[in-house]
Amino acid sequence: MADLTITAANVVANSNATRDIGTAGETIVAGKPIFLNAATSKWMLSDNNGTGTRQVHGIALNGASLNQPVSMIKSGDLTVGSVLTAGTDYWLSATAGGICPRADLATGMDTIQIGVAKSATVLTVAVQDPGVTL
Repeated sequence: MADLTITAANVVANSNATRDIGTAGETIVAGKPIFLNAATSKWMLSDNNGTGTRQVHGIALNGASLNQPVSMIKSGDLTVGSVLTAGTDYWLSATAGGICPRADLATGMDTIQIGVAKSATVLTVAVQDPGVTL
């Protein structure tokens, strides 16, 4: 399997979504998992291969360049702009800003679940990070 291919223009938070807004610390594309960098107070791409980036606080709802505003969904339903498999759980991948199915998690990666597919187009975002490294 592979990371989800997300069409940024189709990423939309549904009415039950909990949202937040902040400042981008790098270029961010809609549909990418992001985290708040404690040192800079800016939002960055989550990455399961990075140091200090193995965390997810939300999914970007819009594209933003450095120092521009970025909106994100923290929980709730997200039309993710990709084809999903209903009932499948999706996780932070080893690619910066990537989302992958569980089968793609490998030794050395953290088990950070982003959500579960509610349908072929909707991901229920409910980030779970038990602090476990494979």
